[in-house]
Amino acid sequence: MTEVVKIDKHDGIGILTLNRPDSLNALTQELARYIADSLIELDRASDVSGIVLTWAGDRSFCAGVDLEEALTVKVEEIEGWFGTICNIYRQILLTDKPVIAALNGVAAGGGFQMALVSDQRIAHHQTKMGQPEINAGIPSIMGSYWMSLHLGWSKNQELSMTGRLLGAEEGQQLGLINHLVNKDELIAKACSVASEFSKKPPNAWKRTKHRFREIALSGFEEAFRAGVLGQQEAYARGEPQKIMTCLLYTSPSPRDS
Repeated sequence: MTEVVKIDKHDGIGILTLNRPDSLNALTQELARYIADSLIELDRASDVSGIVLTWAGDRSFCAGVDLEEALTVKVEEIEGWFGTICNIYRQILLTDKPVIAALNGVAAGGGFQMALVSDQRIAHHQTKMGQPEINAGIPSIMGSYWMSLHLGWSKNQELSMTGRLLGAEEGQQLGLINHLVNKDELIAKACSVASEFSKKPPNAWKRTKHRFREIALSGFEEAFRAGVLGQQEAYARGEPQKIMTCLLYTSPSPRDS
């Protein structure tokens, strides 16, 4: 397995770690494919009863898509590029075993959406989360769909249209964070929750999870198509490219800070 992801096993729990800390664990096409493949591998593993999804480093769970890669995407490539990212969300939902997101820093954009489709979210007090795409010139469509499964219209609209990040306490108050712990307790708590879920009566767990999967996927294709069209229009107008160029080349790089 490539070093952009690491798989460890602890007492029957598979810990899937995204390993691009110098880039704030930003999603590339390569990384997205490895996440999906690793989830399939862990779901099939006979010695794994639950999965914890987390990120290397202590600054970011996942800062969304990799801007350097996103900057090079052409309009005619949007559907395939966006589809590879969205396949992560689909695969998390298709995973029969419990999937617990351990948020060890900023969870933005695609990272936030991975957390939203996980079975539970564990965070520490410095965690921040949200949908900042609109501030990079990208319509917040897929993210607003996932948020609609958790939040009411007004709060969803606010977060989608402002792009602001929530602090951990606010995230917990809104029900987006299930457990808030100290940073050094994060992985242990996530493993504990995964283990607890794995001990539920298997058929009852399976059917319950399948029902939530059906609900979540019922609007997925529509949101995906709307997201593709929105991004194609945005890229054709050049808004994301201008903003991402500014962010990449006139602001300090995350690698240097």
